[in-house]
Amino acid sequence: MSLGREYRKLWAGSAASNFGDGISFVAIPLLATTLTSDPLLIAGLSLVYSAARFAVVLPVGALVDRLDRKTILWAANLGRGLLLACLALFVATGTASLPALYVVFALVGMLETAADNSALSILPSIVESGALDRANSQISATQLVADEFVGPPLGGLMFAAAIALPIGITGGAYAAAALFFFTLAGSFRPERSTRHRPSLPREVVEGASWLARHRLLRILSVVTGLSSIAYMMPFSILVLFSQDVLGLEPAGYGILLSVSALGGLAGTAIAGPLRRRTGYAATAAGSLALGSVTLFATSSTTSPWVAGVCLAAYILHAVVYGVCVASIRQRLVPEGFRGRVNSVSKLFGLAGLAIGAGLGGVLVDTSSLQIPFLAGGTVFALCALIAWPALRSWEQAGPA
Repeated sequence: MSLGREYRKLWAGSAASNFGDGISFVAIPLLATTLTSDPLLIAGLSLVYSAARFAVVLPVGALVDRLDRKTILWAANLGRGLLLACLALFVATGTASLPALYVVFALVGMLETAADNSALSILPSIVESGALDRANSQISATQLVADEFVGPPLGGLMFAAAIALPIGITGGAYAAAALFFFTLAGSFRPERSTRHRPSLPREVVEGASWLARHRLLRILSVVTGLSSIAYMMPFSILVLFSQDVLGLEPAGYGILLSVSALGGLAGTAIAGPLRRRTGYAATAAGSLALGSVTLFATSSTTSPWVAGVCLAAYILHAVVYGVCVASIRQRLVPEGFRGRVNSVSKLFGLAGLAIGAGLGGVLVDTSSLQIPFLAGGTVFALCALIAWPALRSWEQAGPA
């Protein structure tokens, strides 16, 4: 059954923006290498991008609950398109500089945060509650294909042809996304009283307080933060593990990542049917348990083939869990709080990723390459034990 015309517009816009993300994932670091050979300055791009997203995630959530979400969505993508178009012009005219690249990348990160939150907040307004699993799965599948399989190789090929080409194409993809989002019918401004509107910081606190009072979503936010730590600990040193333990060359490492992404595609296909058959509790908690098992198994093998299968199952679990949590949050959070609850939940995830990356490096420095996998597996097992009773109790009470 069709999810409707407005959903197709939202999906098309998401596909276009994710295509741009996939190209820029390769093109921006490659562009940095033409401006500097300092590895710290090149690595600093990712740090600036993450820091920019972290800095604006909470106020963006409040704005998403104040303004028309469709306007934020198309304007944020148009802004990204204009920034990349300007950067392409700088590159083409030989006036690009590393400071300019840093500024553009930081601004793109801020706008991406606004666009992602708006898209998540709009989806429940155009798709029926019972179809959220399917819609989230389709959007996740498209994101994986664009980010992992289509965008990066195209970005590399275009960069080899002309340095400015992938930058310009990325800007065009964001502009196309903005056009799709602009055509969404109707207004998506939350219905809220404006007589005594509090300040932006107070609205952020209101959203956080609402989340803190909701037992299930509070627990899932904590689990999301913990699972982000568990996710990033092994992945932050995966390239070293692939070289020193699995004996892979750079090309083999690329294949390993592609195989793991195939597991994510499988996850998008089974998430909805599995949830309908077994319920949210068994699906979400079971996926966390699968993440634990796969990390333990990866830590104990030296076979690239076994590691590839384990990592594919690992990414499968992450996708299934993500689809379940997104659908639960979209079903339970009132319209006027969606942006702020999404932003607080995202904050837990971003913090977890940063902590996990740091812990992964520390654990390798003090022990062996297997330890981050064992530590991550242990944390995932803990997450499954925390999530299961909360989700089971909610389901038995009759979820909304």
